[in-house]
Order: sequence, then structure tokens, then C-alpha cells
Amino acid sequence: MAGDPKDQERGVTQLLENDLDPSPFAQFAKWFEEAKAVTPRVPEAATLATAGLDGVCSARIVLLKDFDARGFAFYTNYNSRKGSQIHENPYAALNWHWPALERQVRVEGAIVKTTSEESDAYFATRPRGSQLGAWASEQSKVITGRGDLDARFQELEKTYAGQPVPRPPHWGGYRVIPILIEFWQGRPDRLHDRFRYWLRDAKDWVIERLAP
Repeated sequence: MAGDPKDQERGVTQLLENDLDPSPFAQFAKWFEEAKAVTPRVPEAATLATAGLDGVCSARIVLLKDFDARGFAFYTNYNSRKGSQIHENPYAALNWHWPALERQVRVEGAIVKTTSEESDAYFATRPRGSQLGAWASEQSKVITGRGDLDARFQELEKTYAGQPVPRPPHWGGYRVIPILIEFWQGRPDRLHDRFRYWLRDAKDWVIERLAP
């Protein structure tokens, strides 16, 4: 079937029903690999939205570190504002935007901590400076100045000199377990292609086209 001339002119990819994998995780993996090929910096960066019991929403960028049929994992300080909101209201949304491909992916679902073993394994792969930084920074807390933070970091460098840096008990992973995943492909005239996968039953994903 011939493509839309406007799409061909702009080099835009259509997203049709027949293009979609029955598994949203396989579809995400395909798009993520394509994004990594054209996005020079942090294609894994996603906006994470959370809200506490007061209903006040907040959003920030996190880095996707792992995904599979269980969900999408990232790592952070459990005592941060996001950690507090997740503790109060364990639901979250993620959004990836890849402008070079005119694509977005949205995820909504429950959020849980990864296992201690998963958090330990990922922490061990981090650069040593990032490991020390996880101890030095009381994320989201008010501090008097940069000097105190730098001094704390230098103190930790001496404490752990010549030995591995253990994972802080307040630091680890979260996994968003999706009940909804949407794939958005930009098209001319704002008539974009949008497909939503929603979980009807365990492993039973329903695919629906949405109006742009």
C-alpha cells in the first residue's frame, strides 16, 4: 500500500495495525533499539510522574536501566521526594520522547521496589563516583551549600579507600508494572498514529487505535 505523500516527503514512518507486535514489551524493544540508533545521548531518558496522597503531581527525568515482561526499572534514592510519593501512592507514569523519530511511548501502572539482589547487582556496575554520590547526597533535602556536599563526598572517599563501596540501604530500584502502554507516531497535520495496549487479564493485552 502506498504511503501518504506528506509522510514520504518528511521521511516519517507510519504506524499501522499490522506493524504492531502482540506484546507491548516486544514493540517497545523494537522502538527502543531504533531510538538508540538515532539518538546520540540518553535515549533511555524518560519523564516519571508521581503523586502523593495530597494529589499534588510532580515529574522528573529518570533513566531506564532494565525492562522485560515484568515492567520498566529505574534506580534512585528511596528517601527522595519521588520515593516519598511512591510510598504514599504506588502508581506512576513514564513517558519517552524521541524527536528524531517523532515518537513517544507512555506507560501507566503500579510501581514496586526491585529486589535487593537486583539493586545490589546494578549498584555494583555504577562508576565509583556515582556510588559514593549515592551515600553523599540526601536527595531532595535542603542543604546549606555546595561545600557541605563536597566535604561529605571527600570524607566518603577516605572511608572507602581501597575497598568496594556498598549499596546504601536507602538507594535502589523501582519497577513500573504497566497496565497501559501507548505508542505514538507523529504524522502530518497532527493526525498522528496512536495505539494503546491495555491489560484485560494476566498477559492478555488488548490493542486499540486512539484518535490523535
